[in-house]
Amino acid sequence: MSADKSRKEKRINRGITVVSIVVPLVVALLFGVRLPNVEPLRFLPPIYASINALTAVLLLLALWAIKVRKIELHKKIMSTCVFLSLLFLTMYVAYHMTSESTTFGGEGYIRYLYFFILISHIVLSIVIIPLVLHTYARAYLKKFETHKKLAKITFPIWFYVAVTGVVVYLMISPYYV
Repeated sequence: MSADKSRKEKRINRGITVVSIVVPLVVALLFGVRLPNVEPLRFLPPIYASINALTAVLLLLALWAIKVRKIELHKKIMSTCVFLSLLFLTMYVAYHMTSESTTFGGEGYIRYLYFFILISHIVLSIVIIPLVLHTYARAYLKKFETHKKLAKITFPIWFYVAVTGVVVYLMISPYYV
């Protein structure tokens, strides 16, 4: 590997590390901030749940595209998935900066199931940030063998996060005020 490529890769890796730390911290900080005199954005949860659903479908489509060697289609779909994830995050933060968190009202085993899904979703949504960025960067750097190995780890986690985002929304939606 040339020195120039090595420097580029190190720069990208540093950027991924910074983003992977800063994004969860900023989201956690903003989660507790309420914007004064701003109407609650109550219309956002079904929209960002739909974005999660679309992301899950597109991830499956991207997997199919790469399996049948439609590389350009795969690239476009994966870039769309990254964009949708950023859009989701923006809407999620905006909602929580204008609205109180909704309390889950279910009881018994369904409550335990909800919290298991919610907690695993939250933890893996933090884990997925560097995985997606490293996987995407390896393709960008044309390190396709490393990209492929990382994608085998990244895909199921990202898919789980997308699907459980929808499940969490469906489970808590009856309790929105």
